[in-house]
Amino acid sequence: MSQSSPRVLSVIPPMTQLNTPYPSTAYLTGFLRSRGSDAVQEDLALALVLQLFSRAGLDAIRVRAEASPERKRSACVGAFLAHFDRYRATVEPVVAFLQGRDSTLAHRICGRNFLPEGSRFESLDVYIDPEGGDPLAWAFGMLGLEDRARHLATLYLNDLSDVVREAVDPRFEFVRYAESLAQSQASFEPLATALAEPLNLIDETLRDLTLQAIVRHAPQLVLLSVPFPGAVYAAFRIAQAIKAHDPSIVTVLGGGFVNTELRELAEPRVFDHFDYVTLDDGERPLLALLDHLRGGRSRSRLVRTFFRDEQSGAVRYVNIGEADVAFAEVGIPTWDGLPLDRYLSVLDMLNPMHRLWSDGRWNKLTVAHGCYWKKCSFCDVSLDYISRYDGASAPTLVDRIDAIIEETGQTGFHFVDEAAPPKALKALAQELLSRNRAISWWGNIRFEKSFTPELCELLAESGCIAVSGGLEVASDRLLKLMKKGVSVDQVARVTSAFTNAGILVHAYLMYGFPTQTVQDTVDALEYVRQLFEADCIQSGFFHRFACTVHSPVGMNPEEYGVTLVPLPSGKFARNDVKFIDPTGTDHDTLGIALNKALYNYMHGIGLEEDVRSWFAGRVPRTRVPRHFVARALG
Repeated sequence: MSQSSPRVLSVIPPMTQLNTPYPSTAYLTGFLRSRGSDAVQEDLALALVLQLFSRAGLDAIRVRAEASPERKRSACVGAFLAHFDRYRATVEPVVAFLQGRDSTLAHRICGRNFLPEGSRFESLDVYIDPEGGDPLAWAFGMLGLEDRARHLATLYLNDLSDVVREAVDPRFEFVRYAESLAQSQASFEPLATALAEPLNLIDETLRDLTLQAIVRHAPQLVLLSVPFPGAVYAAFRIAQAIKAHDPSIVTVLGGGFVNTELRELAEPRVFDHFDYVTLDDGERPLLALLDHLRGGRSRSRLVRTFFRDEQSGAVRYVNIGEADVAFAEVGIPTWDGLPLDRYLSVLDMLNPMHRLWSDGRWNKLTVAHGCYWKKCSFCDVSLDYISRYDGASAPTLVDRIDAIIEETGQTGFHFVDEAAPPKALKALAQELLSRNRAISWWGNIRFEKSFTPELCELLAESGCIAVSGGLEVASDRLLKLMKKGVSVDQVARVTSAFTNAGILVHAYLMYGFPTQTVQDTVDALEYVRQLFEADCIQSGFFHRFACTVHSPVGMNPEEYGVTLVPLPSGKFARNDVKFIDPTGTDHDTLGIALNKALYNYMHGIGLEEDVRSWFAGRVPRTRVPRHFVARALG
């Protein structure tokens, strides 16, 4: 490569999210431009969805659907073909409506005679209207015309995604696309096999979009940021297309998936598609790589980078240990080049916090790098994205906010910290108010006592509309084992303070933690019931505990009373690890009851019932005092 600085193209591969760009390319592009690099970006995840769900895209899907014998077609494919003209006539208006470009279409959509309705609309039957009337009126309220329409339009898109999955690619999902090929997959073989198969319609579309981007930008270096396992397959397909088009273009793989699952990468075949794989924050490794490509340093002086040795063919990892770029010096993210008016504001789940994740376009920003607590035993506290805490001053943060508003014209911010520090949020709020800025923001926190009623009021005044935080298992014994540094009564007081300030509170909840018994689970649900009853929290989600090799549980299982199942041998991904819990609790069955109860609690249903009524089998009576939360609130 020449001595001049190469043009860098950063790419978001399918699939990430539909309502707003995943922020990694915005961060990298802004940083590289601040260091004088010629940097551009593309969101091929959005481009793929918009191409598939267009009239031309549906025409192509129809051809594939009709190619299968009629007797083998699923019900959803049969319905798609039977009502194809209606689908073709409505798909582009629906997309435009979800993009906010045609709000008046809400009236026709809510009339329920405009869109063809497939199996996804059957989910409307789960809404139980206490008054016996329109279930959507109960779910959305009398003023929710556009919300209703967006929910119905989202169900329509989900129907079409089912058709794509049945007729084109069984791995297709809007978020977890081909996830099983990569997630904790010790062997590269499944992914290699998939990449060797003939291109299907999605592959062909993605290849064409990739080559169009290459022609448009003429990059010498392409960065593919992969945050989740569900974006890995498409990232490899993009790299495959680039290498087939022009092998001299340097391709680099990085992102959250790489940072957690590929830390012990030894599979040479990865480098048939990627020249380099980098770990952790990309700024320093990219500066070193750019210096190498300009001839300023050898490969042996790269930073946190894998590559394939040209002589031996083996994978090498090099890291000369240069200091990371300080958080205060990473520059301002830029969304220049991303089509901000073409993202889809979908309304899939009625969970109010999930709605924030999928509804509306939020500018994503970080208050501080890493986690200031970094002790939780279920978390990847040994990895850089958690362990290296580094902040920036409030004036610097608000300068970034001002620059982003100037560029995007949008004042909504999602702070994507692992846990935003109370002290930093207080300073940020004071700086926003002193500059008389009017923004809306939300983010993740720890429910710690520093969030006093006075601080919560200040945060609300500065624009805070919602917070999410980990209550995890509502059991003081397990919270202590988790090293959360909070107690249930403390969480009650903190969440109540946020609610009283007018801030929506979402609780992350967990089940299946080591040594958690049926009794622990029943008690945890009773705590959650009381928190909803007292209006301390308005939203929540139970997820199953997963042990990772980088967490304290994975590194020191004996401290948590469990035995790890040996990982399969392999040279590719390594993250989730199974374990044997001597309690033998059937967490799968309990999880069904927990999520059923939580769904109803979020809609104000069943709060007076004994928590045992949610469980299919016989469970013990809760040991939690009936008015525990009320007493904690004084």
